[in-house]
Amino acid sequence: MVNKVQEYGNTVLTQSLPNQIPNLLESKPVLQIWGKQPLQGQVRISGAKNSALVLMTGALLASEPCRLHNVPALADIKSMGDILSALGVKLSLDGNTLDIDARHISETQAPYELVSQLRASFFALGPLLARTGVAQMPLPGGCAIGARPVELHVRGLQQMGADIYIEHGVVRAHARRLKGAKIYLDYPSVGATETLMMAATLADGTTTIKNAAQEPEVEDLANFCRALGANIFGAGTNTITIEGVSKLHGADYRIIPDRIEAGTFLVAGAITRSEIQIAPVVPEHLIPVIAKLREIGVQVVADAPDCLRVLPAPMYRGADIETRPHPGFPTDMQALFMTLLTISEGNSVISETVFENRLGHVPELLRMGADIRIKGNHAFIQGVPQLSGAPVTGTDLRASAALVVAALAAEGKTTIQGLQHLDRGYDGIEHKLLKLGAQIERIVPEIPTDIGIPLPL
Repeated sequence: MVNKVQEYGNTVLTQSLPNQIPNLLESKPVLQIWGKQPLQGQVRISGAKNSALVLMTGALLASEPCRLHNVPALADIKSMGDILSALGVKLSLDGNTLDIDARHISETQAPYELVSQLRASFFALGPLLARTGVAQMPLPGGCAIGARPVELHVRGLQQMGADIYIEHGVVRAHARRLKGAKIYLDYPSVGATETLMMAATLADGTTTIKNAAQEPEVEDLANFCRALGANIFGAGTNTITIEGVSKLHGADYRIIPDRIEAGTFLVAGAITRSEIQIAPVVPEHLIPVIAKLREIGVQVVADAPDCLRVLPAPMYRGADIETRPHPGFPTDMQALFMTLLTISEGNSVISETVFENRLGHVPELLRMGADIRIKGNHAFIQGVPQLSGAPVTGTDLRASAALVVAALAAEGKTTIQGLQHLDRGYDGIEHKLLKLGAQIERIVPEIPTDIGIPLPL
């Protein structure tokens, strides 16, 4: 392990990172995995990526410093830190504890070159507008898995009295003071729910969000905002009520465990037919995942209130899956379950209803010997006896994780490219797998120091 201290702007980030984490701007590392290795032991589940990112922006609401615990070491966390730093926020990361001081916000426009790397950066729009009365946010970037439009965010803020227009790819918002409003979301968007909930905490009057997202990360954000002094009721249901206050103070808060990472390791245990434990977890956050695993033939038992154990079976059976907003089956687990179903007996159908471009892992699984047909947003899977190692490329975050899981079960060696996606959302996944007994290695190409540039004659 190496201790890295980086200073940029008003930010000082200090964290302990594995030596193998690459500079993505300088090299294109790959993972090499030799499959068919039995796994055993316990995995420590990191803090939830999707909570950590939005809680970091939620700290913009506070007029006093905040401290977040259980922050995962991810590329996306670094990117969000860069964005907050550009706004004048001071940050200090020591291990998994992040101190955020947003008392003096000096800028209200986030730089395009930073926002373009991270869709979650758009979460800053609501709290920045509520706190300062003005916000300018370039349209965000991130994984290319769907349009994920920002209309719901914008429309809700307009209902709260904000003047908003989009020009040259930048959303410009103004409001002397946001006003409480009754908002109905056409779709239970997690991002829109979180943006509007944060903005409403400092608005005049009461805001009601109908058809709100019910994901655990929404409830985690609400709990964080309550710790800041906000009045929020109903988070975790489809109706959230926020009574605005004039000011929010600081807080010391611990982020929930990452339910998608937990689900990833449950599938890894199942597909390698290995008995492993995962902790800490919140089992209630994994109800649809555990139910589908049991339908396929995988046993999941609770060894403690925050500890689960996967018990594999010699044979798995096919199942049909349709992704839905929470409490339905999570879209973030779709690629991982498709991998498990490729070696399950019989036929399976997966229907992706949340994102329109989230089947990019299918061609890579076909390279590994899977039998999958695509028609629209449906994947028809015929189970095969086993997968075979092959060179593959991750196309987005969860697709990359699915290929890692597939490689663990495949015959021979698999080489996975596109690790910039994996590093965005999994805190040291190869190191956790190594501890379980996987044969896995990250290869970072050496950068030549004597590259000559030919001059024109």
